[in-house]
Amino acid sequence: MLNLKNVLLAALITGSSQVNADDLLLIYQQALQEDPQLKTAEFKVEVGASQKGQALGQLLPQVSATGNLSANKQVGYIAPKSNTSYSGTRYYISLTQSVLDFAKFWEWRKTQEVENQYASELVEAQHGLIFNVVQRYFGVLDAQDQLYLSQQEKQATENELEQVKKQFAKQLIKITDLYEVEARLDQIKADEIQAESSLIIAKQSLKELTNNAPANLDKLRESVDYKELEGNLDDWIAVAKSENPILASQLSAVEAAKDNLSVQKSRYLPVVDLQLNYNDSNTGYQSTQTPVYQTEIAALNVTVPIFTGGTTTHRMYEAQSRLAMSNEENEAKIRALVKETSDAFSASNANARRIKAAEKALYSAVKSREAMQSALKFGVETVADLLRAQQVEYKAKREFSRSKYDYIINRTRFLKAIGAINEENLQEVNGWLVK
Repeated sequence: MLNLKNVLLAALITGSSQVNADDLLLIYQQALQEDPQLKTAEFKVEVGASQKGQALGQLLPQVSATGNLSANKQVGYIAPKSNTSYSGTRYYISLTQSVLDFAKFWEWRKTQEVENQYASELVEAQHGLIFNVVQRYFGVLDAQDQLYLSQQEKQATENELEQVKKQFAKQLIKITDLYEVEARLDQIKADEIQAESSLIIAKQSLKELTNNAPANLDKLRESVDYKELEGNLDDWIAVAKSENPILASQLSAVEAAKDNLSVQKSRYLPVVDLQLNYNDSNTGYQSTQTPVYQTEIAALNVTVPIFTGGTTTHRMYEAQSRLAMSNEENEAKIRALVKETSDAFSASNANARRIKAAEKALYSAVKSREAMQSALKFGVETVADLLRAQQVEYKAKREFSRSKYDYIINRTRFLKAIGAINEENLQEVNGWLVK
């Protein structure tokens, strides 16, 4: 039973039963088909177009027709009494065209801005999906590396424990050295359990985008050139303000709120409609049994709002407050965008420098551990010294590995912030993977 459990756990964590590996572009294509947030944004664009069509329709002629077929009975009570039954038809056609209605015009303008807002939100959803794919893909690779390094460190410590046990049996070292190695091994095993859990969580996070359990993922090549981002940060912030779809969406929301305020103010103004009616009837009326009459009416209707119980005024107050809210949200998003651009730019460049520093630190840590192992044989260093050197080495390996993934994620995050992220960036990063 224990062996079966280990096999199932290994299959879940490593996906070793899968032959073909998935690359970044394949994961992205799966996410395009399955991501519900992107689909929601696409439907919102359709909703915006429909709302604009509805508002435009209110500015166009409104035509209605009514037909009536009736059975009529006329009773006379004056002597001599008379009862008459007959059928009748009535047709009515009406055409109404707005001549002057500012509220309808501004409502149409508002729906145009709402449509623009939804279109920008769709672009943001597309950009967000690309970033999420990159972040979660390399999150899985990072978790795999952390688990692999934990397993490697455990194996190395187990080897050290075997050597220490032999030395202890020969009474060459103290029992405290043996206990220290065992304690370190127990800690590494606990770290390995945590790494296994982190990998499962990372894979589930990626599955959330694609609705497919990720198989083997293509790994990062060793020969990638991690360059710092060029240019001045202030210039990049200016680009972000003009190109980021989140800000474009919010600006459209502000314009829509302004138009909505104009809609409510227009409720105070007169409304002028042109009305054309045609009525054709042969249904009896009063004492006449079967008259036939036709009526044609052309009218210019003027409606002047006088008092609505305060409804119009309070709607205007609400629109003013919503416009103020939109302006404050716009300011908040500008500040957040400036911070996001600055953070991503600085983090990406720091990661590029950190990769070089981590590589040097790893080289030094390996040399230190090797020297400790040699010195231990001659009794110059203790087991505790070797364990610390080994711990430093694997910490350096983890830092070196993670710094690469952090660079890629922060670089992609920066491109998203300035509104320049696209599938070409995804293809570029995909080229950094081992095929």
